Amino acid sequence: MDRGGKNTIERIFFPTRFRELSFNALECLLALKEAGLREVILSYIIPVEEVAFVPFGGYLKDEEEHLREEARIRFEDWQRELLKAGLESKVIIEVGDPVPKILSLAERERADLIVVGKKKKTGAEGIFIESHTMDILRRSRIPALVYKYMVQFEWDGEIVTRTNDRIFRRPLLAADWSLPSERALGLLLSLKGIVKEAVVVHILETRIKKGMEKAELLRIEKESRERLERYCAILKSAGIQAESHLSAGNGAQEIINLSREFDASMLVMGTTGKDRLHEFFMGSVSHRVAEMSELPTLLSP
Repeated sequence: MDRGGKNTIERIFFPTRFRELSFNALECLLALKEAGLREVILSYIIPVEEVAFVPFGGYLKDEEEHLREEARIRFEDWQRELLKAGLESKVIIEVGDPVPKILSLAERERADLIVVGKKKKTGAEGIFIESHTMDILRRSRIPALVYKYMVQFEWDGEIVTRTNDRIFRRPLLAADWSLPSERALGLLLSLKGIVKEAVVVHILETRIKKGMEKAELLRIEKESRERLERYCAILKSAGIQAESHLSAGNGAQEIINLSREFDASMLVMGTTGKDRLHEFFMGSVSHRVAEMSELPTLLSP
């Protein structure tokens, strides 16, 4: 099985705009130290349009220096807390287009994980991440975590507030058998020092079953259950208790429904790939889940 080579998360790249609760989200990730985390790379990207050339004014160098100093002071407090936790840290403050700059810096720093946040507005409208975050998820060649520390969402006709402060308690791995899905399993295995139990699910989409011969459907169900059990056996061999569930329905919505039914604390998925069994494109599903779920979502390319 190809699990993406490196099997520990030693360095995380944490870009921030210093939004409310962003440091709380970082604190929740300190548990990764028990799984091998050594260093946190803190980054603030000054959008180029905030300091770019203006009519008759030229480049706003003073404004750039002001923003740099403000970010540096804020990061000093963060670095002190990381040091108390026994972790190394590094600060990078640069000017540029945020998405390509974040991706290039994360690769340059050889980060094992990029951590990005949800949109500032709560998710009553059903969408939790903004376009910049989605661009990072689509383009990153490094695993990415959307942390969603505190969210509001509608459930059974009511607005619910949820704080995701124990995200490694009970992850749910949504598998589609693609190579990125195998890598997502590898990511989950890398968390064996802090994850004690997990749920592994596979969704047979409703559109797949329409018009399908019963014998073919039964064959697919049987093979899917066997693959689920294989994933669970691998997790159990690493000391992570695991249970499997095969379901059917709309891919993204069914994954969200199952995450609530099984009291998951985080979602883990592959971002691309096509199931050879039934043309199931996990890439688009994973992005919809990251947009719509109230849970932190860990995506493996």
